Amino acid sequence: MTWKALRSVDYIVIHCAATTASQDIGAAEITTWHRQKGWLDIGYHYVIRRDGTVEKGRQDGVPGAHARGFNHLSLGVCLAGGVAADGKTAEDNFTPAQYAALGQLVEGLIAQYPDAEVLGHRDLPKVNKACPSFEVKEWWAKYLAEKN
Repeated sequence: MTWKALRSVDYIVIHCAATTASQDIGAAEITTWHRQKGWLDIGYHYVIRRDGTVEKGRQDGVPGAHARGFNHLSLGVCLAGGVAADGKTAEDNFTPAQYAALGQLVEGLIAQYPDAEVLGHRDLPKVNKACPSFEVKEWWAKYLAEKN
């Protein structure tokens, strides 16, 4: 399979896996889920497990399958978690280790792609879901303020 190259990285899109806090999943599990849907590979470029471990998904130069209409212009980062025990209700149940890893990962990506905007999946046009279950722009502003 020949992949088309990513055009540019204008956005770093944060997602949740829509799993409960008790589910310790990573890139391997998400790859299986996405392939079961008929996709060629995992849709995200990075996955952050509950313990803060960052796992690689797609290569950065390959468009993801995570943000319809924006895949050719973005990198996708997915946090394990994001829903309550009922499996339906959005919940910010991410661990401190996940938030620390997310901050470090996004910081590194912004160093490579300084013009990229950091946002949540739900911040994109025509997205009618709570993903990633927290306000990414507020989190990113607070993270940067605390670093300075």
